[in-house]
Amino acid sequence: MNNVKKALVAALASSALILAGCGSAGAPVDKSDDGKLMKVDVFDQRANYQGMQKGWFAKIIKDKFNIELNIIAPNIAGGGDTLFDTRSAAGNLGDIVITSTGNGRLSKLVKSGLIADMTPYMDGMKWLKHNKASSDALAEIAGKKGIWGFAHQTAAGMDPRKPEAVEPDYSPYIRWDYYKEIGYPKIPNLDAFIDVLKKMQDRARQDTGKNNIYAISLFKDWDGAFMSNVQGLTGWYGYNPQGSAFALADGTDKSTVLDKDGIYQKMLNFVHKAQMAGIVDPESSTQSWDNLGTKVQDGLVLMSIWNYLGKPRQNTKANMAKGVGFMIAPLEGMKAYATGFRPAGDVNFAIALGAKAKNKQRLVKFINWLYSPEGVNDISQYTAGPKGLTWEMKDGEPVLTKLGRAVADDSSKVKIPAEWGGGTWQEGSQQLNFVPVAPAAINPETKQAYNPGLWPSELKRTNALLEDWRSHMENAKTDMDYLVKTDKVILQPGAPFTAPVEDSKLTAQRSQINTAVVANSWKAALSNSDSEFDKHIKDMIEKAQGMGFDEIKKADYDAIDAHTKVCDEVVKEYEKTHK
Repeated sequence: MNNVKKALVAALASSALILAGCGSAGAPVDKSDDGKLMKVDVFDQRANYQGMQKGWFAKIIKDKFNIELNIIAPNIAGGGDTLFDTRSAAGNLGDIVITSTGNGRLSKLVKSGLIADMTPYMDGMKWLKHNKASSDALAEIAGKKGIWGFAHQTAAGMDPRKPEAVEPDYSPYIRWDYYKEIGYPKIPNLDAFIDVLKKMQDRARQDTGKNNIYAISLFKDWDGAFMSNVQGLTGWYGYNPQGSAFALADGTDKSTVLDKDGIYQKMLNFVHKAQMAGIVDPESSTQSWDNLGTKVQDGLVLMSIWNYLGKPRQNTKANMAKGVGFMIAPLEGMKAYATGFRPAGDVNFAIALGAKAKNKQRLVKFINWLYSPEGVNDISQYTAGPKGLTWEMKDGEPVLTKLGRAVADDSSKVKIPAEWGGGTWQEGSQQLNFVPVAPAAINPETKQAYNPGLWPSELKRTNALLEDWRSHMENAKTDMDYLVKTDKVILQPGAPFTAPVEDSKLTAQRSQINTAVVANSWKAALSNSDSEFDKHIKDMIEKAQGMGFDEIKKADYDAIDAHTKVCDEVVKEYEKTHK
């Protein structure tokens, strides 16, 4: 039985599984600790902030571990691998490393001695042992026995056949107030959706007098192998990308960016039709994610491809009380992509211990705390925040405090008491952007989900926006509840998977092909005639095929098949241990 298979068995055996201690057969390890205040350099590939952690979260970890976090963020320092390469060459990435693991990166970190095996430091690390499946899966990826890290969004013991999120990442979210104003028209297909969005845009401009309101607004920041906006749209129909290919969540269909009848070109054509209808922001090809977010907040965008674009910027307490905000639209035929709980976590990202870190035992205790119920809540990414500050137990159930309710309604200006660190909630929120445990997983101490949006006390709450949406959407409690009730979701079972390492020749081919695909996709999407659209698609296909696309396709299809196989194994193991 290989390590991944062992990881699955360990994770799925019991939701209450706490594994036995880990010994170390390695060389003697220095566990001495001077106890002094320690500045911890965190090399964090996921962070969107650089510098010292501030505020209430900084106070919590200083009080508990006498550490201060200095976050080093490639995303802020120019992106790409330049910072990674520079620090790697110097032999010290950081004291703690949060990194992607794919395409051989984790293996390289292990082989080059940039991260340390945590095995000698595991005595008493209850919550890391609870997530042994995660470290086993990462050891398989690393290609070497040891505890080299723990994954993002673990869900030990949770059912991989159940959605791990309250809201799907990809679904058609619309300004429900304008949809209401035009009479809640049915949306039988994508062409009808364009008509509905056009009517919403006309009404919004009429109501506000602003002619710079657009139903659809896009951006380029995340483009890689394709237009990331179009990739998001494919998620409305259950597809997830693998390289330059797209696979249906259940593995029954796959296509590439070059297939004329494939999902990518179908959704690219949707954007093109929207462009011809005059509902696409002309600044789409030049603006950034931040620019787009500001426009959404200012009411200048009426459709959101992702749940995390529209809702956080419009659905404030004041707006929702007036019936204003983004909600999921009743698009017929959609099958929103959703991921099942991943017992071993999302192994594409991991948190690891830097090889040259001082006081390693203290840092492993900190990482263990991040995976504990207290740490998961305090991370406060779709979780409740610190107990006693933002939530408390009442009559045996978790409920938000007055301050917690204020944070949930609008966190930007909520002031934190001095004894908790002072400042505002937003200023003090943790900046790691790493989620140790899936927010919808069950907290063993409260017997409820970590995400307060799933608490009975919160599901009872309502407002004008929710009431109106629910009255037209099967009286669903949440977005996922609606999608499940109406059979508009398709789930990929949660499984530990990263694509195999590819050789440098294939990587170079990908880079050239990606450039051609992205450039021609944008030209096609924003073209103003069908003939122009067809011309750019033809050019994209010819260029990519001339660069050896068939080799890319084979590699991506092989990875899709391997992922589907692992998903099937996860489900079989779960069903075997939960009869």
